[in-house]
Amino acid sequence: MNNEEGLKELRDKLDALDDKILDLINERMEVVHQVGVLKAHSGGAIYRPEREKEIIKRLEKRNNGLLNNAAIEALFLEIFAISRNLELPENIAFLGPEGSFTHQAAEMRFGAMSSYISIGSIKGVFREVSTKKAKFGVIPIENSSNGIVSDTINCLTNYNLKIIAEVILDIHHTLATTCDKVSDIKKIYSKDIAFEQCSKFLENFGLDEVEHIPIESTTKAAKLALAEPNAAAICSHVGAKMYSLPILFENIEDKDNNKTRFFIISDFENAQSGNDKTSILAKLPNTPGALVDFLSDFDKAGINLTKIKSHIVQGDSIFFIDFDGHKNDENVQTIFKKHEASIKFLGSYVKEADDI
Repeated sequence: MNNEEGLKELRDKLDALDDKILDLINERMEVVHQVGVLKAHSGGAIYRPEREKEIIKRLEKRNNGLLNNAAIEALFLEIFAISRNLELPENIAFLGPEGSFTHQAAEMRFGAMSSYISIGSIKGVFREVSTKKAKFGVIPIENSSNGIVSDTINCLTNYNLKIIAEVILDIHHTLATTCDKVSDIKKIYSKDIAFEQCSKFLENFGLDEVEHIPIESTTKAAKLALAEPNAAAICSHVGAKMYSLPILFENIEDKDNNKTRFFIISDFENAQSGNDKTSILAKLPNTPGALVDFLSDFDKAGINLTKIKSHIVQGDSIFFIDFDGHKNDENVQTIFKKHEASIKFLGSYVKEADDI
């Protein structure tokens, strides 16, 4: 058999496999439809993050081929998204323009085929979900370099929506420009936080002395830099590609482990998955030892606290707290009942990471 005959045989084999894959996916969609009918009668939610995580973990354990875990997750998250949209197309509101890091986080969970609504503020995302114009909202909660996002804490305080999932996204910045060399750059557009995260790079290349122009999004920075001579943008790889803006340097962020954590919010609560995290807000009495007494109850109940951050909301000091476990766990219920007047439950969801 010559090379051409061998290649044809392999291509025929691939075609046959593709046919089988298509048939199996359609068969899966039929079963999904049956599940959807049953959920519609019982009032169950279409999106169940804990169930999707359970499926992916099972498939990763079963896998003995060339696919790595990241590929399995990406492939099946897209299949899940297609399944949901066949049953009940729903809007997902996200902060920022198309191509923003929040948009990327949304697509990681809801796939490319979902219907997305770009919103200019975190409060706007909460409002869209609260008024049911969107079923889900995606907003940032914290960055490993810059800490907690105050607007998100304020909205979690003021709205009665629930966190149903978290997404951890590696944040990488590029320097993109039509200039051929660094010395030609006279101004840089970006979001203020991106300038902070890339300060060492800017200093090393003498770009700390050119004009820095803060704007509302790194995606818009790419658009502006494309239109102006001697201009550059600090933006994501996706943002640069959206506007066909040449990338001069990749991964210019100061810290290798620069990550942002995002919340997905909606109007329902998750069932227990066995690997959950819970977030709460705690407003404690202004008395000596109140915080120590409150936290010691978690220790006595054997609950592992993973984050405690203080925050001021409308002049009041509150604490944003993450811990391992689900709202319906017996030891968590003990804490909630004892401190009912002090705790606002924000959500229990599948744990993606202990912390960032």
